[in-house]
Amino acid sequence: MVLEPLSSRHAADLTEAAAGPEIWRWMPYSPTSPESFSAWLEYALAESAAGREGAFATIDRASGRAIGSSRYMELRPEHRGLEIGGTWLVRSAWRTGANVEAKLLMLTHAFDELDCLRVEFKTDARNERSRAALAALPARFEGIFRHHMVVPYGDGVRDSAFFSVIAPEWPQVREVLAARLARNSAPTS
Repeated sequence: MVLEPLSSRHAADLTEAAAGPEIWRWMPYSPTSPESFSAWLEYALAESAAGREGAFATIDRASGRAIGSSRYMELRPEHRGLEIGGTWLVRSAWRTGANVEAKLLMLTHAFDELDCLRVEFKTDARNERSRAALAALPARFEGIFRHHMVVPYGDGVRDSAFFSVIAPEWPQVREVLAARLARNSAPTS
């Protein structure tokens, strides 16, 4: 897996990858049509250009195709913290290690290059798959912010589950992620 700064050259691959509605089940947006995806991409590029976010395309190393995206959000350089979020992958990449590798790359950059003290994650409190993936990082569960966001699904209101990794925990988290990635990459017989 490779992470590249998101650009318009990723549009065709990502428009195709984003077509599955199950990808967006728990997201506060659902860019499943070419028009809505174009608006999503324009917003992500504008936020990155303005320095409010850092959006990435997740690239499958073997094919060279963009298969998803993730971002640095809620940038707080004065407090050496940020959020990793907006993460999605084409359904065929689920449970392949792609998300593990992307998180390892983003966390490594955040802690080792940006010198973060804290990296946080949030997800819909009902999203058990995402919560399990965050716990497996392992990120620490910090609680639920009730009625945290307005969303276009369900009853229109989302409770958000918050998780974090802090700098003293990073060495252990890095080891766990590297071991998980090695298991995913190991040849099967």
